[in-house]
Amino acid sequence: MDVQELLSQVTDRATVARVFGEPIEHGSVMLVPVARVGGGAGGGTGPTGEDSGGGGGGGFNAKPAGVYVVKDGRVTWQPALDVNRIVMGGQLVAIVVALTLRAIFKRH
Repeated sequence: MDVQELLSQVTDRATVARVFGEPIEHGSVMLVPVARVGGGAGGGTGPTGEDSGGGGGGGFNAKPAGVYVVKDGRVTWQPALDVNRIVMGGQLVAIVVALTLRAIFKRH
C-alpha cells in the first residue's frame, strides 16, 4: 500500500457520521449522540530500486461527548460524564493536599 492510498483511506473514513451518531427517537424526544473524534496517519517510502521499502500507519480515537436533546421544538445539550476523569482529578487533589499538609507538619 502506498502513501497516497493510505491517505485516501483515512480521508474516506473521516466523515460526519464518526462524530454524530444516528438520531434516536423515543416518544416526542429525539437524541443525537455526539463524540469527540481524532485521528492521524503517516507513511513514507525509501529509495526506489532493489532496496526500496515503505510503510505507514494510522489510527482514530473516539470518546462520547454528549447528546443533543430535541424536545418540543427546543434543542438542549447534555454533556457526557467522564467518571474516570473525575476520579483522576480527585486523586490528584488528594495527593496535593497530602503533600502540603506533610510539608506544614514537618516545619512544626
